[in-house]
Amino acid sequence: MADNTTSDTKHPSEERIGYLAIFRSSDYLRYQLARMVVVLASEAQALTVSWQVYSITHRAIDLGYTGLVLFLPRLLVLLPAGHVADRYNRRNVILIFYALQLLGSIALFLLAWNGPPPVWAIWTALFGIGLGRAFSGPASTAMLPQLIDEKHFVLAVTWGSGIFQFANITGPALGGVLYALPLARMGLPRIQGAPIVYLFTMAALCFFLIMLAGVHPRPVAQEKRAISLKVLLAGFVYVRHSQMLLGSFTLDLFAVMLGGATALLPIYAAGILRCGPTGLGVLRAAPAVGSLCMTFVLARFPIRRKAGHKMFFGVAMYGLAIALFSCSRNLWLSALVLAISGAADMFSVIVRQSILQLATPQHMRGRVSAIASLCIGASNDIGEFESGVTAQWWGAVRATLAGGIAAMAIAGAWTRLFPILNRTDELTSEALTRLVEER
Repeated sequence: MADNTTSDTKHPSEERIGYLAIFRSSDYLRYQLARMVVVLASEAQALTVSWQVYSITHRAIDLGYTGLVLFLPRLLVLLPAGHVADRYNRRNVILIFYALQLLGSIALFLLAWNGPPPVWAIWTALFGIGLGRAFSGPASTAMLPQLIDEKHFVLAVTWGSGIFQFANITGPALGGVLYALPLARMGLPRIQGAPIVYLFTMAALCFFLIMLAGVHPRPVAQEKRAISLKVLLAGFVYVRHSQMLLGSFTLDLFAVMLGGATALLPIYAAGILRCGPTGLGVLRAAPAVGSLCMTFVLARFPIRRKAGHKMFFGVAMYGLAIALFSCSRNLWLSALVLAISGAADMFSVIVRQSILQLATPQHMRGRVSAIASLCIGASNDIGEFESGVTAQWWGAVRATLAGGIAAMAIAGAWTRLFPILNRTDELTSEALTRLVEER
């Protein structure tokens, strides 16, 4: 894979070509294409599940339980999932546990095919999907450096985040469109609504499995020790002694857990903004629109210096945007501030993912990635549960406003609690290692 960014004296046109050099890796390109399709379908499915659950029960707390069911498997299998990612071929681990997610989507389709199902049955299928994600997530994160050269890693994270956000844009919107298709008029009443979305998700998962089977990651040193409590806990020990990793993980954990509004969007769409499933798709897609726009900015102007400062600024802006969203009563104004929240969050995503991989030894990346996956899962899924509970107590608007203010407060507090993040400058292995040693 050619590198056109090694010289500071490159002509501007040559520099721009360098930002696309990462896609000359056929394995990286194939993996990201498969990932884009499967995330698009997963987001469409997530929107459909939330709308389906709320349509059945009309209770905010049940949206929270939906997030909790997806998160519980990550908590239950955290230690073995990290060990599996470090001990076995990561591509094969991903294939096996995405196949499990396919089975979960098939179950959702069969439940929807037979009419409005009981909510507990939907949660059972989601638990299986969550179990597949719990094992595949750490392996996917740890496998990324095996597809590219380290000098392109930050660029790979930037484009990978952008591709993910593109899928987040089109996924919810496509889910809303598919859900609303008048298939009954076409003589297909039984697949109208949720079933057609679940069919699409099943097809996307099959495509992912086929594409990933053709990816060939570079071999790396893997954990050879037999499973033991010491081996399983090695990731926790490493993170606990790394203020850089601990600070970046927990910053995202608490800011998004308290400041997230995703679980409450069906309530905003149905009762506050009154925009229906299509409007819900717009709201779900809006943060990803902002993230995608920021991806192009950061691909053209990468984070080279003061990475820690930019991460804290992004988290504070994220909280402010969520607080403003809670006050809006217009669909397009709400979508705009949600887009700003997504753009701001991109700084945190890129810095955190770069620190995760560049500051962690290769043979430990699976177990450390499992902890990162737990934090992300807690911030999203437990965050949805927290949103449901607080919305049940205070109402959706007050709960969202309080969450945005809390995210801003956390950004300020973490600058004091983890000063090493404030001093984080360049995102390279050498710079991060030097910073840790200076401490």
